[in-house]
Amino acid sequence: MTHSWLPLSRTEQLAMARNWISIINAPVNPPNWGIPAAQITAFVTVFDTADAALLKVQSDTGRTPVATAQCNAAFKALRDTMRFMKAHFFLVPPLSESDLVSLGLKPGNADHTPIPRPNGQVTADLGYPAAHMIELSNFRALGAPSSDPRSDYGVGIKIGIVGGAAPYHIDAPPAPDEGRLLPFYLFTRRRRERLDLSGNSGKTICISLSWENAKGEPGPFCPVITAIIP
Repeated sequence: MTHSWLPLSRTEQLAMARNWISIINAPVNPPNWGIPAAQITAFVTVFDTADAALLKVQSDTGRTPVATAQCNAAFKALRDTMRFMKAHFFLVPPLSESDLVSLGLKPGNADHTPIPRPNGQVTADLGYPAAHMIELSNFRALGAPSSDPRSDYGVGIKIGIVGGAAPYHIDAPPAPDEGRLLPFYLFTRRRRERLDLSGNSGKTICISLSWENAKGEPGPFCPVITAIIP
């Protein structure tokens, strides 16, 4: 699902992402924007994957059904990450209107929305459907629900794997209340979300969830959930 601020074509989406990287990547990254280095690294990795996937399907021999599916998944991950970056780092102070313009965003995107940011937490059940797979299901309020049910439009999922490969890699589990710092992000409105974590069996996965409203604005993240990948 695209939004008015996100270009429709994949080439233009890559161009916008490339511009964001040039602005936020060290040493250019404005230090007062507060973007964790792990988030920037994960964003660059997702961008590189989408860029390579598009080049492959555009070649004479690379446009196979498998490559097309991989390209679709890569661009979904890129759009999800851009949506997360915009909501978590670009729509809050200290960015100025000129900062937003440099990112290709309209200052009006930061205006107040009548649907408030979620103020409740969300949790889910973990399942182990097969080797190297984790399934999240039964998304529900953790404790008191958000005061406005319209706020709970979907769920943002942050993931890190101790000793895992990029874009999941973390050196150690974060503190229970620092789930927002986990490097990999995806958004879902499904009843269940299955994660294929091939190559990471036996490693510790860390997951944190947050409700998001339709503008992509997140609520508080739930305490970090840890599990061993089968």
